[in-house]
Amino acid sequence: MGQRLPQAEDTQPTKKKVPAHSGEGHRARLRRRLIDGGADALADYELLEYLLFGANPRGDTKPAAKALLDRFGSLAGVLNADPRSLQEVPGVGETAAAALKAVALATRRSARSEVQDKPVLGSWQALLDYLTIDMAHLTVERVRVLYLDTRNRLIIDHHVGDGSIDEAAIHPREVVKKALEIGATAMILVHNHPSGNPEPSRADIQITRRISEAGRLLGIVVHDHVIIGRDGHSSLRAKGLI
Repeated sequence: MGQRLPQAEDTQPTKKKVPAHSGEGHRARLRRRLIDGGADALADYELLEYLLFGANPRGDTKPAAKALLDRFGSLAGVLNADPRSLQEVPGVGETAAAALKAVALATRRSARSEVQDKPVLGSWQALLDYLTIDMAHLTVERVRVLYLDTRNRLIIDHHVGDGSIDEAAIHPREVVKKALEIGATAMILVHNHPSGNPEPSRADIQITRRISEAGRLLGIVVHDHVIIGRDGHSSLRAKGLI
């Protein structure tokens, strides 16, 4: 019998397993906690970290998330920050800034939907939530007038202007004229204090009374003047100042 020939060795290279990304397990755990948990499933920095995953699919987003909170002070501060300011934080590019702004916009629209087509006075907490989300972290003073119909439903949320609330920024005659033009029978004045303290100033009280008096002569009621700040809100009606 002849000698058995040695079998040829397999010359094809063995495929090596690609190691999983070192952060994939961490991302999976955050995802599971987010889905299975309640409102407090993730800390603020973890929520930001998760929001940044889409803009940085392979890298570690925790440093950027913590840097954002350090820079802007809170989750709300981050979501309300200017996109250009967001991009000044290391690890936050245009895509990440756009993702954060999209969340902020969705939050505002969701809050606004809770006060649309409903009697505002019967949805007062929803209105305060909407105004706080929209205005508490503004760095400029903004004046708005919520014009209401006979059933106290919102007709229009009118941005009057930016600046200190005096007659240079808000003219009683123009506010009442706008109400007449759109058929409003009531209004709520709103502005914010960038300082964070929502307590009314003497100018806030004076301009409110002037607008109330101008409206009363034409059958238009000023229900309230709400001042929004990072530290809360003030109602001139609740303080007996209207």
